[in-house]
Amino acid sequence: MPATAAEVLLDGHRATRDRVARSILDHGPSSAADLASRLGLTAAAVRRHLDSLAAAGLVESREQRVYGSRGRGRPAKVFALTESGRDAFYQAYDQLAADALRWISESVGGGPAGEEAVAAFARARFAKQGQRYQGSLEQVAAEQRAEALAEALSADGYAATVRRVPSAAAAKAPAGAQLCQHHCPVAHIAEQFPQLCEAETEVFSQLLGTHVQRLATIAHGDGVCTTYVPASGAAPSPAAVREPGAVPTAGTSPNESARPRGGTSHD
Repeated sequence: MPATAAEVLLDGHRATRDRVARSILDHGPSSAADLASRLGLTAAAVRRHLDSLAAAGLVESREQRVYGSRGRGRPAKVFALTESGRDAFYQAYDQLAADALRWISESVGGGPAGEEAVAAFARARFAKQGQRYQGSLEQVAAEQRAEALAEALSADGYAATVRRVPSAAAAKAPAGAQLCQHHCPVAHIAEQFPQLCEAETEVFSQLLGTHVQRLATIAHGDGVCTTYVPASGAAPSPAAVREPGAVPTAGTSPNESARPRGGTSHD
C-alpha cells in the first residue's frame, strides 16, 4: 500500500527526531544551537524535536556547566539523553553483550574465576583499542597526550574532552587534567561488569604513561565518565581534584573499589 502524505511527513519527522537524539548520544549534552549547527537544521525545528523527545521521556534539559568565572546572564540550557533515551539505542545490543559476558563467567565456574575471566576479556578488548590510539599519542609531547587521547576517543563515539586542573598544592605547579567522556557505548554493560571500566582505566594509564584515577562513571550513575590525569611527575591526589570547581560532575566517587564487582544481572 502506498504511504499517504501524512504518513510520509510523520516518518520524516521521526527520522529527523532520531537524528537529533543520535547527535546527543554521540556528542554528549548539547544546546539547541549546537544541534542546529551540527545537523543543518533551524533552531526552531530542533526545539520542536527536543520538545517531542522530552515529552517521550528520552531527553532532559539542564543548565550548562561553566568552569571558572561565570559571565552575566543565565547559563545556557543543554539537552542530555535520559536512561530511557540511552536504552532506546542500546537495549538489544546490551542484552546480547551481557549474555556473552555472563556465559564467559559461568563457563569457568563463576565466582572469582568467572570475574577474572571477564576481566581478562575486558583487558584484551581495551588493549586492542589502545593499540589503535598508540600511534597518535606517540606523535605529541607528553603534556598533550590527554588531548590526543580525547580526540581518538571522540572518533570512536565517546565524545571526550579535556579540562586542565591547577594543582592544589602550589599555584605554580603544572596542571593535571580531567579526561571527560560524555558518552559511553558500554555503560549499561559496565553496570553489571565493572571490569570493563577497570580495564579501560588501565589502558589509559599505559597510554598516558602515568597512574590515572577514575573519579566518576556513567555506569554508576554519574553524568560523565571522568578520569584525573596528574601532571608529569605529580602523584594523583583526590584532594587536588576536589577543590571548588575542579570536578565537573555531581555525585562523583573516587572510591571505585568499594563498589561490588559484576557478574550478576541487575535486571
